[in-house]
Amino acid sequence: MINLTSIFGTDFAGVFLLLIIILTKGWSLPARKKESHILLCLTIATVFYCAGDAFVSLCDGRPGQLIRVICIIGNTYLYIYNLLVGLGIIYLVVNHIDQTIPRLQILFFVTISAVEVVLLTMNFFRPIVFHIDSSNVYHRDSFYPIFLLAGALLIIYGYSYYFISKIKSPALRYFPVWQFLTPIVIAMIIQGLVYGVSLQPIGYAIAFAGLVICLQNECIYIDKLTGVYNRYELDNFRKALSRLRREKVAALMLDLNGFKAINDNYSHAEGDAALCAFADILVKVIRNEGIVIRFAGDEFIVIIRRFKDDNIDRVRKKILDAVEEYNETSGKPYKLSAAVGGEIFSHTGEQEDVVAKIDYLMYKDKQDYYKTHPQADRRR
Repeated sequence: MINLTSIFGTDFAGVFLLLIIILTKGWSLPARKKESHILLCLTIATVFYCAGDAFVSLCDGRPGQLIRVICIIGNTYLYIYNLLVGLGIIYLVVNHIDQTIPRLQILFFVTISAVEVVLLTMNFFRPIVFHIDSSNVYHRDSFYPIFLLAGALLIIYGYSYYFISKIKSPALRYFPVWQFLTPIVIAMIIQGLVYGVSLQPIGYAIAFAGLVICLQNECIYIDKLTGVYNRYELDNFRKALSRLRREKVAALMLDLNGFKAINDNYSHAEGDAALCAFADILVKVIRNEGIVIRFAGDEFIVIIRRFKDDNIDRVRKKILDAVEEYNETSGKPYKLSAAVGGEIFSHTGEQEDVVAKIDYLMYKDKQDYYKTHPQADRRR
């Protein structure tokens, strides 16, 4: 027996919570337009999900052919929503952590989507997922557990990806995925076990509220222009430095060579574009091995904890190779070039002035560059 009072109450609370997120622009993330748009779309879709769930529940058990059609189409929509938004959340998590989606993961998402779409399509002709009986009452069918399994796989995947990535990148403490996935898990389990209640809509609404809070909190530590971390994150790292024990940390300082010439010859807007491009290169090279920080102006710092190499040569080469690859394909009238200085620090509890050390090494590299490229030295 469906509890309409409970369903209307939870669905209304979900709509109210989501509208607050939309109207206050909680979904808007500085320097992360793609994620902002995805988050907005998911939030709007969930408003319709909550409203649709209430409307379909109201129609359940009422007579009439039109009501029957509404129940079939409405419940199909609710299943599709669970698929699309479930995939959307996991996509947002993976893309946020790693800035890319590997092909194997895309195949995993496509396979789950294809299976569910085929089953729902077949359900129109022969009920196998759910059916509406002669009294227009909704009933689950034999293939319903497949949708629960698909949801469980996505959730497990999201948890696993997060915790594995967190081991590699401690900076993910600002993005605690488990906190906003857990309400979905609890709602899914209760709704799966107890027929007649509908908790998934409010579960998604609470999850999105948690996701917005996490992302907005993270934005305190994000540089608004480039989207990488700012000096607040560097301050946190330096405070934590004295607590690190027996851990190798690689720290690199990077500075764009000839950056002033880009501003002078092509405008400050183009200079900003160059900074964003360089930051994007660093993020794609470092991925979840470490963090990228905009230190000041055109200076960036890369920090990699639990570093396994004996020197920074591999990382330095990957960065410079990526810069060259960008130059070959960007179509810009200028070329990016970076001075790089870095060191590996083995901490025993005593603070070291990491920034001063890597700044000195970077400056030496810049001096060597200007010796061979005197025309680029605008300081003369």
